[in-house]
This record gives sequence, structure tokens and C-alpha cells, in this order.
Amino acid sequence: MKPKIGILISGRGSNMMALVEQAQGYEVALIASDKPDAPGLAWARERGLPTFALSPKGIGKPAYEAEINGALDEAGIETIALAGYMRLLSDDFVARWRGRIVNIHPSLLPKYKGLDTHQRAIDAGDTVAGCSVHVVTEELDAGEVLGRAEVPVLPGDTADTLAARVLAEEHRLYPRVLADFVAR
Repeated sequence: MKPKIGILISGRGSNMMALVEQAQGYEVALIASDKPDAPGLAWARERGLPTFALSPKGIGKPAYEAEINGALDEAGIETIALAGYMRLLSDDFVARWRGRIVNIHPSLLPKYKGLDTHQRAIDAGDTVAGCSVHVVTEELDAGEVLGRAEVPVLPGDTADTLAARVLAEEHRLYPRVLADFVAR
């Protein structure tokens, strides 16, 4: 049997779509979101994928994460892939899933942790940018880097034009690295 993956999203989920469409060596067993109206959930439902959605508003982080854990456990999830999931996970959640959560980040880690990575690369005068897949730890964007893809920063690039090229590489990199990760 293939390892079961749960994917957490907050929006459109283009990386989630790439993980689903290019799945090799793993089964996507749950798409979960903190935004019940996330467009990615509709896409997943149209394809018959199991989904879970719950807003954390009004229930607090511990209760919200307990519900997410319950859904992941019920689906038999072995590994979590974050794909545009824009919430910080608690240390307790990360500890419970230690070594079994991966994320894609739009920079060549350890450079530019956090947000606004493309503009930061342009402002720094970098000639190369890219993306990294890493293991999630309690420290933001600091876990073991499992794979990277580079793109050139071109003259006249804006954060949006650079982001578009990086996103194309994310869609190629993430499914391959996730498959390698679950096969270890």
C-alpha cells in the first residue's frame, strides 16, 4: 500500500493540485483547510478526494488543531504536506507529527524565511532565486531542506514575475521530493 498523505491548504492550492496530479508513490487521502470556502477544496471535491474544512475562528488554536488531528488520524494519514497553508502550526502539533510534515517555501532556504520572499530577493540584488522543500520544525522555515529548484532573477523582474517562475518550479519539485521523502 502507498503511504497516505494529507495536504493542508488555505486557498487555491496550486501546489496541492500538482501533488494530486503528479502523485507517485503516495496516495492523497485528505485535503484539509482552515478556510471552508477555499477554492482548492472545491477542486478536490470535484475529483472525489476526501476533504475536511474548519475555520479556527471562535474555537481557538488548540481546539482547531485537535479537530485537524482527528481528521488526519481518521483518514490514516502518515505524512502531512503543507501547500499554501498560511497558518503557523503550534509546537505541540509539530511535535506530534515530528519528521512527518513537509512544506514548500518560495526561497532558497535558509535565505528569506517567512513572507515577501520574492521582493526580498530582488531588493537584495540576488541573481538567483527559487524554492525549497523542507521538513517542518517548531522554528519557521528552518527544518532539513529536502530539495531545491533555482530560477534566475531577470532584469526588470517584479515580485509577481519572479513568483510566477518560482511557482512553476514548485509544481515540478514538490511532487518529486514528496515521493522521495515518503519512500525513505
